[in-house]
Amino acid sequence: MSERPTTDLDSEKWWAAIQDGVLMVNHCTTCDRASLYPRPFCPHCWSESVELRPASGRGRLYTWSVVHSPNAEPYVVAMVDLAEGPRVMSSVQGCDAADLRPDLELEVAFRTDDDGFQVPVFRPAGL
Repeated sequence: MSERPTTDLDSEKWWAAIQDGVLMVNHCTTCDRASLYPRPFCPHCWSESVELRPASGRGRLYTWSVVHSPNAEPYVVAMVDLAEGPRVMSSVQGCDAADLRPDLELEVAFRTDDDGFQVPVFRPAGL
């Protein structure tokens, strides 16, 4: 079981949506740009007119690293460019690391920990 992330007032609704199987992005109603992670202002124009909106769950692999640990199976840590624009760090699962390539189309999936807590991860699209 992994440690749960620390939630605060800014991320509470985001994590609640994740538990319902929905990936959200911050959307600025002033400059019409998306961002991650949830915060009460837009990092592009500094407006406080932001709201959470469902993301498509689609993205492309930007870069990745295979992490080897003596106490666990190797896993892939990746930077994923979401279709909505933000880049997010996550994990890629459901494929062999040798099959990864730049711009690989990905889709969000949700890893469920032993205690039922869900975390967004990505997998190759269409699996």
